[in-house]
Amino acid sequence: MFLNMGPSHPAMHGIIQLILELDGERVIDLDTEIGYLHRAFEKDCEVGPYNNAIPYTDRLNYVSPLINNFGYCLAVERLLNIDATERCQYIRVIMSELSRLCDHLTCVGASAMELGAFTVFLYTIKAREWIWELVEAVTGARLTISYGRVGGVKADLPEGFEARTKKALEDVRKVLLECDTLLTRNRIFVDRMQNTGVISKEKAISYGITGPFLRSTGVALDVRKANPYFVYDRMTFDVPTGEHGDNYDRYLVRMEEMEQSMRIVEQALAQIPAGPLNVDWDGYVIPADIMVDEAKMGRVAGFKQAHVRLDPTLEGSTRGPHDAVNAIEKRAVLPSKEDTYGNIEGLMNHFKLIMTGHGIRPPKGEYYSAVEGANGEIGFYVISDGSDRPYRVRVRPPCFTIMSALRELLVGDMLADIVPTFGSVNMIGGELDR
Repeated sequence: MFLNMGPSHPAMHGIIQLILELDGERVIDLDTEIGYLHRAFEKDCEVGPYNNAIPYTDRLNYVSPLINNFGYCLAVERLLNIDATERCQYIRVIMSELSRLCDHLTCVGASAMELGAFTVFLYTIKAREWIWELVEAVTGARLTISYGRVGGVKADLPEGFEARTKKALEDVRKVLLECDTLLTRNRIFVDRMQNTGVISKEKAISYGITGPFLRSTGVALDVRKANPYFVYDRMTFDVPTGEHGDNYDRYLVRMEEMEQSMRIVEQALAQIPAGPLNVDWDGYVIPADIMVDEAKMGRVAGFKQAHVRLDPTLEGSTRGPHDAVNAIEKRAVLPSKEDTYGNIEGLMNHFKLIMTGHGIRPPKGEYYSAVEGANGEIGFYVISDGSDRPYRVRVRPPCFTIMSALRELLVGDMLADIVPTFGSVNMIGGELDR
């Protein structure tokens, strides 16, 4: 018999349709329909200046948006032939790994819930909340963060971030131990996950699959190791792999990757070079709204020495932290608030980067830059025609290749096996349909 599963089925997230051909309860063939969430991401990136694409990248894999931000910024920076500061690169590593942790917690928790382990879902979402609080402290938002900038990041880490992060990771480790106790040797969970959704390493490679899905087959491919970016080459971490390429191995790989991500964050926090946040400020403090009003009247004497008092969303975007986390590159990086409002050079620099027809202008050329996303290699291919907006932005979403192999994964399994297999794909609609 033929059976429609989705797009309204809860396990299909509302955006996937499977047209199944069944023999009893065994799947003998299927067609996969995608495209229900098409948002024209790539064309939208081409109608605005380079930094305007950053909020769109948040909405690719919206469970780990920081990785998308930094992957896009890295591609444009390489087109411009500029490097972010060392402190900025450490911040990008820290925030990327916290994002990966959020993504894996969501995937493991939601997959367990769909098999009836609702308690595990509550535990993992509790842990994710602690990580989101850290993300909010840094970026001012929880999900759609728009934190990356070409040449740097929006703002520096807030005071006390290291202590808060260490406490959060300690609590997350306790939650992961509870989840491991509940699931890893649970007879029902193991029976549902082992020997379902099996794919060989040869087939996975032929489909172009990357990330935890590929590593579950025994291939230790990780962009952070194979083609290091930022400061990943200074980090000591393992690349966990499986043996069987089934749903259970993918669960184990993600569980171990969360431990490795926390390990990377702790190393980066220990190694990150000190920034002006740890130095006493000279001069006086002036509220941002007063600075703007005074600058409009031309009363800017002393602004060079002023420290602006900002709300938490903009905290860390003043001159000292700004210079620590952004490249000293007037072609790409907005000046600090003191310089924008305090001197004509800063105002002109700000004007040139913001006004239509000016902005960031990489030389003519093209570049493909890949980073290790939570689902695998996420790549940005950017073509510049020398204008202030990209000629072409192409995204290589990691879960698209896995979805193309869905028939390979499901044919021969039972109808009930579709749910754990689809859960282990960790399909994110914004990334798939973009």
